[in-house]
Amino acid sequence: MKVLYSFNKVGQEAELWERELTRASTKRLQIIPFNHQHYLDPNRYLRAQLLDNVYHDRNANLLRLYDDLQEKLRTHGAGVLLVDNCPPYHPEFLRSLPVYKMLRICDGPVAAYDRDFAYLHAYDHILFHSPAYSSDLTMAEKLQYCGARKFDLWPLWLFDTAYDSTRTEEHIRTSRRPVDIAFVGALHFEKMESLARIKRHFRSRCQMFGLASFKRNVYFNLRYKLPGWISPIRMDQYVSLYQRTRIGFNVHNRGKFTVGNFRMFELPANGVMQISDGGEYLDSFFRTGTEIVGAETTDELIERMEYFLSHESERQDIAIAGHRATLARHRFAQRVDQLAEIVEAAIGSRS
Repeated sequence: MKVLYSFNKVGQEAELWERELTRASTKRLQIIPFNHQHYLDPNRYLRAQLLDNVYHDRNANLLRLYDDLQEKLRTHGAGVLLVDNCPPYHPEFLRSLPVYKMLRICDGPVAAYDRDFAYLHAYDHILFHSPAYSSDLTMAEKLQYCGARKFDLWPLWLFDTAYDSTRTEEHIRTSRRPVDIAFVGALHFEKMESLARIKRHFRSRCQMFGLASFKRNVYFNLRYKLPGWISPIRMDQYVSLYQRTRIGFNVHNRGKFTVGNFRMFELPANGVMQISDGGEYLDSFFRTGTEIVGAETTDELIERMEYFLSHESERQDIAIAGHRATLARHRFAQRVDQLAEIVEAAIGSRS
């Protein structure tokens, strides 16, 4: 089975995805990467209505993307098109493609009405990254309610280049970790208050990095009384930072209803003990209390970070258990095997 995997990434991240998607191919499932980023600025189709406008105007770059996609499908003989997250393909275009069409959604309710639910009718299959959706419905219940034909949980993963495979559990237990607390992530408005409180509490003991424009940093520091400047680091610096870090904390937009980001797997893979929001949904990925520690409020995050910073043996035990669980259950190779099973079952049921 051949799957054309359409995604949008830039720079180092684009190189990583291209390499890792190609490398993950097996005899059972071949993945052909297709980066649609450079054809058209994603901000032009970030919401479904914007894509409809661009499609209506017959944008030349969009049409060139569609031509190249069809040529790629023909050249490789791919029977499945898997579109990742921010989709540039209009339903009227997809209607003409004689392949099995899958959409991976990974921003949960934050983007659901902008670029997920509007496209459900255009795809044969929806893959979602977390069982959570809202206090009323799980994601599976919501997709069924919206009329999706087929849907499966397909969580995010750990890329092999996001950790050092030579580091053993003994390294994790004995290596020096001079950074008490670290956070790497985008400076979303919804997370600012929590990040500011944590940074002010721990000061230099907590290092924060991530995507944040100059204007957003200025707003963050003025609004929350100078908690600190959030600067980016290169992707190839993540592993080094995490290898020097004792505790990593994880916060999601809308808390437990979007739980399950890439950071959730990258932290424990590098021997970092993780404290995360996620409530009852954490157990969909790790055993809470053994492989990960849950915390629903900022006060709980701070309290539990303080506790484990002063209880080193317990911190190490959870870090090692999380590391072991991540490598056993959450590497991209395992996700590819899961994808093969999902695709084979879905296509087999149609024949």
